[in-house]
Amino acid sequence: MNALSSTRKSLAALQVFTFFLIASVSTVAISKDLVDTAADAGSFSTLVAAVQAADLVETLKGEGPYTVLAPTDEAFAKLPEGTLESLLKPENKQQLVDILTYHVVPGKVTAEQVMGLSEAETVNGQSVSISSSDDVVKIDDATVVQADVMADNGVIHVIDTVLMPK
Repeated sequence: MNALSSTRKSLAALQVFTFFLIASVSTVAISKDLVDTAADAGSFSTLVAAVQAADLVETLKGEGPYTVLAPTDEAFAKLPEGTLESLLKPENKQQLVDILTYHVVPGKVTAEQVMGLSEAETVNGQSVSISSSDDVVKIDDATVVQADVMADNGVIHVIDTVLMPK
């Protein structure tokens, strides 16, 4: 009986250890910052490239929290021909930074919180206008097409148009 009891205790201890090991591995696997979350989504390659060109990667990987109004690749494709290529040139870096920081709001602002706002101040220092009706949220001229994509250091709201500071 002692050998059987000892084996049961060992199996129970092994099950507990395995549970905590799996739990800790799965927690590590889902830990992603805003940049990694956007990169892994697959529809923000232009945004990620622009963030890299503007040297904003470390900021958006930082502690935050931040709310990112993330234009899709299709949103960038709607810009006038040559605009994106021009913005990505080193001599236009400050203009790119101004545009990208206009897409970032300090703090973690969820869709539920956005519904009660009429504007939000961006990291750029200017404010975006917010309106909503019938479950459609507009940020300036952009429509939010997916809300509350959570990251470790903030939240992403996917938009269909690149916002331009005033």
